[in-house]
Amino acid sequence: VQLVESGGGLVQPGGSLRLSCAASGFTFSRYAMSWYRQTPGKERELVAAISTTSSSTDYADSVKGRFTISRDNAKNTVYLQMSSLKPEDTAVYYCFAQLLVIKYWGQGTQVTVSS
Repeated sequence: VQLVESGGGLVQPGGSLRLSCAASGFTFSRYAMSWYRQTPGKERELVAAISTTSSSTDYADSVKGRFTISRDNAKNTVYLQMSSLKPEDTAVYYCFAQLLVIKYWGQGTQVTVSS
């Protein structure tokens, strides 16, 4: 099982980034997918979540209207489009897959928002 995030990097405030998470080793379409983020000394927090068929999405209040989660079950990939980025969005972003009690985490990708 692998969840491989990509697309992180350094971006200026107000800029945009698109994170991708490529899944393999499990039936991706059966798993709800989420993005979490974590900064040093803080707990990992949920950023956005999407249901198996993309019929339902959920966002943290801090990112509503700025971030969009989507998935492509044919490509086994989930995305996080991030716009109007703020310095407080700086974190390691993790991809997460869940089916009932089965849970998988990616290794994380660093996003740094700074001028």
